Amino acid sequence: MKYYVMNLGCQMNQADSERIQSVFSQMGLERTDVESEAKVLGIVACSVRQKAIDRVYSKIHEWNLRKNEENLITFVSGCILPADEEKFSDRFDLVFSIDELTSVPDRFRQYGVVTPLAQFEGEVQAPPAPTARDRLGISSLAPFWKVTPTYSSPFEAFVPIQNGCDKFCSFCAVPYTRGREVSRTSADILAEVQALVDKGYTSITLLGQNVNSYGLDRKGDELRFAQLLEEVGKLGERTGARFWTYFTSPHPRDMNTDVLETMARYPVLAKQVHLPLQSGDDHVLIRMNRNHSMDRYRSLVADVRRVLPTATLFTDIIVGFTGETDEQFENTRKALGEFQYQMAYIAQYSPRPGAASARWDDDVPADVKRGRLEALNDLLRQTSLAYNRSLLGRTVPVLVTKADRKSGYLSGHTEGKVTVRFPSDDPSLVGTFVNLTMESAVPFSLEGRLAAPPTGTS
Repeated sequence: MKYYVMNLGCQMNQADSERIQSVFSQMGLERTDVESEAKVLGIVACSVRQKAIDRVYSKIHEWNLRKNEENLITFVSGCILPADEEKFSDRFDLVFSIDELTSVPDRFRQYGVVTPLAQFEGEVQAPPAPTARDRLGISSLAPFWKVTPTYSSPFEAFVPIQNGCDKFCSFCAVPYTRGREVSRTSADILAEVQALVDKGYTSITLLGQNVNSYGLDRKGDELRFAQLLEEVGKLGERTGARFWTYFTSPHPRDMNTDVLETMARYPVLAKQVHLPLQSGDDHVLIRMNRNHSMDRYRSLVADVRRVLPTATLFTDIIVGFTGETDEQFENTRKALGEFQYQMAYIAQYSPRPGAASARWDDDVPADVKRGRLEALNDLLRQTSLAYNRSLLGRTVPVLVTKADRKSGYLSGHTEGKVTVRFPSDDPSLVGTFVNLTMESAVPFSLEGRLAAPPTGTS
């Protein structure tokens, strides 16, 4: 029997999906990317964005129509608000949270459908005996994290280090979809990273809703985030392997120079920083409950430039947040110009049920939001192009990730995650590092040529 999983949302959802796939494989199911072939159909959903939820409703409607002709099982998991979960329970056969993943085989058996799946008698990596901390519910995700993921890529992996968020930004539903912050044990994280390095992985991303609060829920029992990064850096030194380690996402409130200084010491810690801005206006930041000022953010950017002078800087911005005036938006536009980001993920505000701001009037007209979005994107294209032009003539290492859309070219990214393409029809280069001399630049990407034979993955 074949299964199909549609993954929506962020990289954390992708990591969740990889563990779901492992459990299904242990249950004797075969994965397929062809939806029509599957008899088990599921979605790893995202309640944080309304568009993603709309896609869930559209897809389950389609699948339920298929049930008139076929014997199917449908499921949904992922990052789901309680209100959405209640509605999904009437449409999907199974709704389960990520911390319930190891019970999925039993739940399928209990569903009572006569298929090869019903014959499954195995256990899914039985979790260790519960500790006092487990019984208190502090590490209910431990069994889920023990599941070895089925990685989607042979060279790039996403490693969850933390789940949930305690920040309660007024626009964000994550604390209501994933709960409060829970840190995975550093021993498990480092064991997974070690296994990936041993297999020759060249890109590893540490994931969490707020990675730089890692360990704060286990004070005295766990490493802090900078210490965790240092252990990854030391691992790179011990093995001599060549790989780039990224992390996402930090919060300006918890970001400290100890993280930046650790990144500066170890070559395997990639020199790229994603620091969400959300708004460049102090009053909007207060309404967003971000708990930091623009002066604090400005100081952090100065620290990045001082400690990591070659690092690229990425950010997130919301335009049209409830009550945002023209003057407040102008402060955000000025901030975008001041900080000269290499990339910014800019979104128009839309209220999400459960988040505090959902109770407020969404009073910025849609056409104003679109205009503000376009204005920021125009400025971002300028700052991105200026940075990319600064690389022209230089030879830099690039991780090759895929065949480019342009025939006869491959594509990859620099250590700072700037996209680069170059002429080559050698698929064996995917997943390896090459040295490219940069020859032309446009906003958000560069084009280069091979300057030397590939350096390999070490």
